[in-house]
Amino acid sequence: MDRLDGNRQGVLRKITEEGQIRAELYTSFSAMEMTKPDVFPSLLFYYGMLTIVGTRGSQLILGIPNNNVRKQYYNYLLENYDKACQVRTSKLNSGFTDMAFDGQWRETLQYMADCYKNLSSVRDSIEGERNIQGFFLAYLNLNDYYLTAPEVELQHGYCEFSCKSSVIPSSLEYCRAQPKMPLGQFFLLPNLTHYQSSHSYILEIKYLPKKDFAEKSEAQWQEAVSQIQGYARAPRVETLRQGTQLHLIVMQFCGWELARMEEV
Repeated sequence: MDRLDGNRQGVLRKITEEGQIRAELYTSFSAMEMTKPDVFPSLLFYYGMLTIVGTRGSQLILGIPNNNVRKQYYNYLLENYDKACQVRTSKLNSGFTDMAFDGQWRETLQYMADCYKNLSSVRDSIEGERNIQGFFLAYLNLNDYYLTAPEVELQHGYCEFSCKSSVIPSSLEYCRAQPKMPLGQFFLLPNLTHYQSSHSYILEIKYLPKKDFAEKSEAQWQEAVSQIQGYARAPRVETLRQGTQLHLIVMQFCGWELARMEEV
């Protein structure tokens, strides 16, 4: 993924932040053509970096096939963010430990929000709910205690990473039965294979442009609370959290700055 031109960087960013891309699958192409953004998803597919997860009309929906590949995409994002924002991974790792074993989440999530705010040199280009979500997914993926599940992957039934535990059935049908999560929401699934974490999390990230915040923020907040609580009541979530204490956290951004964060 090194030394990619701007168009292909946009393709990688979209896949990383949204978990999928709609594309035509080219069965053959020349070395010159593989640099084209329309052809690039096909190259990723043949290298095993994407898999077919559905269709929309005549187009294929290509998604990230598993957690190992997802980490490679997130590493691409991290490399780009690290150029503009020096996040202390040691501080994050300590925070993730506190989240997993003590349920102390506020300081870590606030630190991540502050780091996002400090992306002053690029924040105009990355502002928006999907890009904030991409930032959080990339850095949350550094932790050893959770498998971070974006909402789109639970919707489309390719949550391979959430079917690894001996507690959870490994069938594709089980994954397809997951309750749908709304845009901007993702689940920190406890990875009990290595560590006996006591706490799990659903994060709801909401974004409004600064010009709309005063008028629309309260209605958006109430909608977020309703969404996250509705998802948490779904029977499958009880299985996914595997006996851990579930925390529902809503984070609301005004532009690039965190304006409100609460457990609901």
